[in-house]
Amino acid sequence: MRAVVYEAFRQPLSIQQVADPIPDDEGVVLQVMAAGLCRSDWHGWMGHDPDIVLPHVPGHELAGIVVAIGKNVKHWQGGERVTVPFVGGCGDCPQCVSGNHQVCDAQFQAGFTHWGCFAEYVGIQRADINLVRLPGSMSFETASSLGCRFVTSFRAVVDQGAVRAGQWVAVHGCGGVGLSAIMIANALGANVIAIDIGAHQLAMARKLGAVATIDVTKTDNVVHAVKEITGGGAHVSIDAFGSQQTCFNSIDNLRKRGRHVQVGLMTGEDQHPVIPMGRVLADELEIVGSHGMQAFRYSEMMGMIGEGKLEPEKLVGEKISLEDSLAALVRMDQFNNVGVMVINKFD
Repeated sequence: MRAVVYEAFRQPLSIQQVADPIPDDEGVVLQVMAAGLCRSDWHGWMGHDPDIVLPHVPGHELAGIVVAIGKNVKHWQGGERVTVPFVGGCGDCPQCVSGNHQVCDAQFQAGFTHWGCFAEYVGIQRADINLVRLPGSMSFETASSLGCRFVTSFRAVVDQGAVRAGQWVAVHGCGGVGLSAIMIANALGANVIAIDIGAHQLAMARKLGAVATIDVTKTDNVVHAVKEITGGGAHVSIDAFGSQQTCFNSIDNLRKRGRHVQVGLMTGEDQHPVIPMGRVLADELEIVGSHGMQAFRYSEMMGMIGEGKLEPEKLVGEKISLEDSLAALVRMDQFNNVGVMVINKFD
């Protein structure tokens, strides 16, 4: 099959002919119909993920068709249209037994622990636990955009953030994760403030339901601005970017007993951020993380999409070929794109 491959970190990628995947007894092989480009793929290419073994095929946001099935798979058949969370559970560890596949002790991650979906085919382990059936009305491009950014945001807003109607929600960073969080929080009836450095991203945030925006390049004090807009601070604040500054601001702009949700990856110099711990203590603030979402939790999200409360297709941006992804992936740190870039041409 044709696949994007890198043989060294931070070095040029190439299209290569590699062996087709073969399903293990509990797994399947999918023909990839669409694959999203995410900044996490860029982090992998930079060498920030210790699970990656070279040479490597990146890509973790995908939708496709089941084309081969392991002998022990019970719930899936050839030809079914599916997607998959970017974190797959093993089903046996204490985390999975408790229903928390997203923090599985032996997790499977296409594009990180194993070869990914920037290819014609991809192998998926533990299919009965990790595959998600797609409604016939959903395009593969839209489905691929769910795999990391949208589902991570859904869990961050709904499960970890426990956002409710009427609350103020601050979203720091309006990339794919942030824009998804804005749409989801707005659908729940929250008042969302979008915070970013890009005019195009902030304009998109307003289209998706943000009631206020803060341009960091034109604001001396983001924390003060959020508190002024909200009359005391956000009930829930989400760092969807992942930097020392956005993490600090997201915590410090909370009102008393507010909740900070960390979604953006913290790597390099940002992995040990300064935290206003005095405020965390005195104002009983909560700090929680959010890392993907279990396959069985997709049903609520799919229900909201089916009812028209969520419209992830609005987040799909440029559609490109496998060849185009060679240059696009290495530029993911430049934040030039609004929405989700999707590969939908593989031949």
